Amino acid sequence: ALSGSEDNTLKFWDVSTGKEIRQFKGHTQHVRSVAFSHDSKYALSGSEDKTLKLWDVSTGKEVRKFIGHAGFVNSVVFSHDGKYALSGSEDKSLKLWDVETGKEVRQFIGHAGSVNSVVFSPDGGYILSGSDDHTVKLWDIVTGKEIRQFSGHTKHVRAVAISPDGKYALSGSDDLTIKLLDIATGKEIRQFSGHAHHVRAVAISPDGMYVLSGSEDKTMKLWDAATVKEIRQFTGHKNWVSAVAFSYDGKYALSGSWDTNIKLWEVATGKEI
Repeated sequence: ALSGSEDNTLKFWDVSTGKEIRQFKGHTQHVRSVAFSHDSKYALSGSEDKTLKLWDVSTGKEVRKFIGHAGFVNSVVFSHDGKYALSGSEDKSLKLWDVETGKEVRQFIGHAGSVNSVVFSPDGGYILSGSDDHTVKLWDIVTGKEIRQFSGHTKHVRAVAISPDGKYALSGSDDLTIKLLDIATGKEIRQFSGHAHHVRAVAISPDGMYVLSGSEDKTMKLWDAATVKEIRQFTGHKNWVSAVAFSYDGKYALSGSWDTNIKLWEVATGKEI
């Protein structure tokens, strides 16, 4: 597992033991987002120092720095082939970077507020972003043009995700809701309501059947994607839950919180492992 912290570091953890394997030092301000490359050889981080950094996971050494944003870097992700990095920033822009050279390839402009979350579509042809301007936007990666806007949230959109089949988008907002959106039409399909505070993180299970959310109410919730019913609540964090993820087999969930802890959970039971 990989985590980024307000102590300006990234940490690499052994999931089976919970022990820290390696620490990545180099950012001068809080780390807001981290990602693994799909081959797990590299880690990517975005920071309040306005930079992205590429790290060698095996050594913990910084490989490359990406400079160009004029505000905090809120969200980072690798393309599926590992050739590109994507970032969303408080400067209201998204940037696409060449991982090998560190150069900016393309900029996506159109949000009227901070870009809080970014993700690639499974086929790598599109980009999804969520913003303080209350909207979710879909972008063409080749042209940099906005394809579609999803409007419906009444407050900041903090997190976005795309289903494994690429047909649906998921968004979590300060309006306490999670929305499932049809990417082809831009229409809202269903809404998940139940959190008592801002929704900070969302994820879709590998089989597309479940939705996971993390909130400032200190809980995670598991939802049935088809019925929008809450299946299970995960309690144990003592502060905001700001990051959630499913394991590749969908059996486990990982959460990161402002209480400085990362927790591993069994999805079927809701128990902390």
